[in-house]
Amino acid sequence: MGIVAGLDSSSESTRIVVCDTDTGAVIRQGYAPHPLEGRPSDVDPQAWLLSLGEAAGGGLLEGVQAIGVSAQQNAVVPLDAQGGTVRPAMVGGDKRAQVAAVDLIDALGGRQAWAEAVGVVPQAPQPVTKLRWLARTEPEAAQRTAMVLQAHDWLVWQLLGRPARRTADRGGASGTGYWSAANASYRPDLVELALGQQTVLPEVLGPSEAAGTTPEGLLISAGTGETMAAAFGLGIGVGDAVVSLGASGSVMAVHHEALADPHGMITSLADATGMHLPVVHTSNAVRALRGTAELLGTDLEGLSQLAMKSTPGAHGLVLLPYLEGERTPQLPHTAGTLSGLRRESMKPEHLARAAFEGMLCSLADALDVLRNRGVEVRRVFLLGPAAELPAVQAAAPMLLGAQVVVPQAADYAALGAARQAAWALGVSQGTLDPQLPPVWQGASAQAFEPGEEYAVGQAVRQQYVAVREQTHPGAFQS
Repeated sequence: MGIVAGLDSSSESTRIVVCDTDTGAVIRQGYAPHPLEGRPSDVDPQAWLLSLGEAAGGGLLEGVQAIGVSAQQNAVVPLDAQGGTVRPAMVGGDKRAQVAAVDLIDALGGRQAWAEAVGVVPQAPQPVTKLRWLARTEPEAAQRTAMVLQAHDWLVWQLLGRPARRTADRGGASGTGYWSAANASYRPDLVELALGQQTVLPEVLGPSEAAGTTPEGLLISAGTGETMAAAFGLGIGVGDAVVSLGASGSVMAVHHEALADPHGMITSLADATGMHLPVVHTSNAVRALRGTAELLGTDLEGLSQLAMKSTPGAHGLVLLPYLEGERTPQLPHTAGTLSGLRRESMKPEHLARAAFEGMLCSLADALDVLRNRGVEVRRVFLLGPAAELPAVQAAAPMLLGAQVVVPQAADYAALGAARQAAWALGVSQGTLDPQLPPVWQGASAQAFEPGEEYAVGQAVRQQYVAVREQTHPGAFQS
């Protein structure tokens, strides 16, 4: 038995879990917010180190043999030839880069060309797009950029004492827009297309490889992005999908191959095990619930209570929850639609029910994008505080058409990073197979079956699809 640590440096804080290498049981944990105000688009990466140091205080890492690092995705750290930061890290959605994304799509010949090249169609958050923005907006900084790292790459490098060798992992690399998950290789020409020049890129490690050892003898694993770490921490495999309920939504599933999507609805990522992790995003999830709750003068819990007083189908009310435009289907400039208003349906409980059903039907549309490409979905893991709402738990199984699992709240990204550390440690000691990650205890969870409600749910979905097709004909065929 040994102990390992996993740290997750998100956009807001650092969370650390110290785990037993054999079972994954959490022994102790630490937390510290990043010393930032608000949600800036530019961040001094030293803030991540300060937060890490505070979270690891009080002897938290005593006895730890290996550390895995998970970090926010799409955070670009441009370095000069001496390893210094050229400018603050560019993080988050960064809407400044929206025009740069359009430029890049056109420069390579369209969405299909990008999908075939790297499995990712440029959008504002992605590193390749941020590099294009840098070249266009801060050309002097772009010219000084000799290497580009992502957040977890930079943190791993710092923990190792800034060695000459810089590393990344296939999960994080797959979201950059210049590394292909299908071919497991960089496209330096796309970096040059974006930045206007070549730059050094980190070596991409395999899932169980170690990035190195600190001077104190602490093994550091490859690290990965938050999405991949959370999937690894949950222990999902083929047949499992994860639906994240944030303000916006995402659907991802483990698959045996990379999926190139000429429409750009699927982002073809690699996972932290050697498999693939296709992801479909929606622009609207819980924001549709919050908007409806505000309209009805209540909160999410109150909205759920109202919805439970209604019945499936919401007395004919259908809400297309495209309040911020939509990514799936691609309707960036549209608005939401409320259909089916009749005297008997104009009650708070029916509008509340329509909001939950609209959100879940939109996510079911996203899930079908994956199913239609041959991705197997037997179980759906629901993540996010909204997954605890009774109205979500009641409607999700019949609308998503699968067993729905609601895991107990936990730091799954940090747990995934710790599991990766245990894997790298076991491989280095000769006790684990490089192809087989350690088997840890599964997440504590509630499971909900569609049961006899499945047929009812499919009728509700047909009602939703009919309204969507009438309002936005051919949206999924364009």
